[in-house]
Amino acid sequence: MKIKPLFDRVVLSPLENESETKGGILLPMAAQEKSQLAKVVAVGSGESIDGKQIGMQVKVGDKVLYGKYSGTEITIDEEKYVVVRQPDILAIID
Repeated sequence: MKIKPLFDRVVLSPLENESETKGGILLPMAAQEKSQLAKVVAVGSGESIDGKQIGMQVKVGDKVLYGKYSGTEITIDEEKYVVVRQPDILAIID
């Protein structure tokens, strides 16, 4: 199944959190924080504000940092995704 976001929406695939500390201690799922790093899976076409087209700053394949409580979580074909607005993306990570 494909998902095509509308306007300034971006579909993200969250990256897995570290399950082990740097010292080698395994963390249970309950102790792990929600990941804020994700890979861009799909990008909308942008939006029009006052007749001016605002383009998208991210592209498919980018690794990004997004707001902790941003977006809507969805599951498609047993894969988890987060749909966010472009302004909720804080940074592109190289």
